[in-house]
Amino acid sequence: MTRIFILYTSAGTGHVSAAKALGEALAQHPYVQVHVEDLFDHINETARKAIVSGYNEISTNAQSLYTMFHSRLYKDNTEDALKMNQMFTNLGRPFVQRFEKFVADGAPDIIINTMQYPLHLLKNYAEQSNTPEYAVITDISVQTTWLRDNMTGYFVASQLTRDVLLARGVDPDIIHVTGIPVKLDLAKEKPMDEMRRRHDLPLDKPVITIFGGGIGTDRIHNMVNRMVKAEQPGLLTVVAGRNKDLLDALSDITAGPHMDFRPLGYVNYVDDLVAASDLVITKPGGLMTSEILARGTPTIIIDPIPGQEEWNADFVSGSGAGIQIRMPELVPPAAIALLAQPERLEAMRAQAQLVGRPRAAFDIADQILADVEAGVGRRTNHIQL
Repeated sequence: MTRIFILYTSAGTGHVSAAKALGEALAQHPYVQVHVEDLFDHINETARKAIVSGYNEISTNAQSLYTMFHSRLYKDNTEDALKMNQMFTNLGRPFVQRFEKFVADGAPDIIINTMQYPLHLLKNYAEQSNTPEYAVITDISVQTTWLRDNMTGYFVASQLTRDVLLARGVDPDIIHVTGIPVKLDLAKEKPMDEMRRRHDLPLDKPVITIFGGGIGTDRIHNMVNRMVKAEQPGLLTVVAGRNKDLLDALSDITAGPHMDFRPLGYVNYVDDLVAASDLVITKPGGLMTSEILARGTPTIIIDPIPGQEEWNADFVSGSGAGIQIRMPELVPPAAIALLAQPERLEAMRAQAQLVGRPRAAFDIADQILADVEAGVGRRTNHIQL
């Protein structure tokens, strides 16, 4: 029996979903025992709540501070990045002794990290126990906080991501282009008509979906208010998620003469909506970007956070799977123009299907288990400076 620990932290959502998807893919193999664990479940509860709530608040409502924080972590010089990451290991280890003991008691044969914190905080344990380690990078960009010696493998979103790691001196033999792990259901076909019937969406006119939970309320309100007045027939759906303020702000908007309007709060059928939509408007988070590409739906990207989300936005627009709009006032006319050009939307859909990787979790699981079967152990590779 191969014991595999998949480790993440519950700040943000992309690496959480990636960890769970990969856990489900690995669990389908016989003779594999999988534990998907949140680092924050094994630290002080007060500290956990403060970190998670602080991270979510800053990333959603204080993006300039979030950007400044990440820019301070990014190092142009690889040697400086490795020194900073080692310092993080040294300073953080005393605060996660309970977590380290939990992992040691479980004695995993393989450790997979979908977030940088456990990757560094467990470095000493992994070295002492000689445990092979893998990193699953959950954005198209690569922050220098992912860099570390003695990795058995990196799984990355695209050839672009691989090239960045190569430029940093990472051994090409350990970099695997698989895509970001998305829910296993994304590997199953979901016909548009079937999804529309399931959720009472129109069959005879376009459906536009805005995922607006992480976007400024005023920006979404302005976009929606202008879009419902368009002469283009269709249904505009806005998913506010857990952003109650956004849902309240949209309560004064009603359907226009041609464009129907349906505001939604939290829904558990995001993928169904993506499959049912002719066009999706969203921020380019790593997970959301990967899920939309995997489903092959054209996208308008808005409001990327400087840094990793800008990479995601550039990848979508550069691959022809969508477009990026910086001015919210231009989103409604751009969306209407795309709906009036079905051949262009179809070309974008084809490009999304070309670069999307709905089987990423399965492919990562297969590679890791192939390494196990081949007897690939902990590597002693070093980043070439």
